[in-house]
Amino acid sequence: MYAYFKGTIIEKNLEGIVMEVGGIGYNIMTPPGKGYELPDVGEQALCYTYTSVREDALQLYGFARKEELTLFKQLITVSGIGPKGGLAILSELSVDEIKLAIVTGDSKTIARAPGVGKKTAERVIIDLKDKIQKEDIVAAENFVSGSVNTTKLTPEQEEAAQALAALGYGVKEAASAVAKAAEEGATDANGLLKGALRFL
Repeated sequence: MYAYFKGTIIEKNLEGIVMEVGGIGYNIMTPPGKGYELPDVGEQALCYTYTSVREDALQLYGFARKEELTLFKQLITVSGIGPKGGLAILSELSVDEIKLAIVTGDSKTIARAPGVGKKTAERVIIDLKDKIQKEDIVAAENFVSGSVNTTKLTPEQEEAAQALAALGYGVKEAASAVAKAAEEGATDANGLLKGALRFL
């Protein structure tokens, strides 16, 4: 119904935000903590939205980035994952982490989200693997088979670079981003991965 709202953020809370558009205040639910990626209270913001219409309620769900909204729409098509479940997954994992978990079949990572059990996580992988971009799947297959060649990297750096390759990034740019993250002090694979994403 609504593609996005552009207005002033009036309030931020644990459930989401209140945004004033044209003199009307809209309650918009966001992934816990994710709403805080939007500008501060009193500032103008653009919030991408999904409208959930039920017999007893009409609710807006908002996201700071369009790719979050796109993935949210995919998540809620999975049986057992409603809008709240979609928010829970996006509150626990980034878009790239969710895609990586889907294309590599990592149900344990998805099951870290509050209220998402192992069976539901496995269903997310089965239902959405074909919906992730083709190049992501090819890159993930390379990652799983170990065919990504990253030289002059520590084992932790190589693991992070391979994870980035699974997300569709080129080997050279992945290695470069990981190296930059290492220069900032990241040492373990998870820290290197998160740090490297800021350079891509």
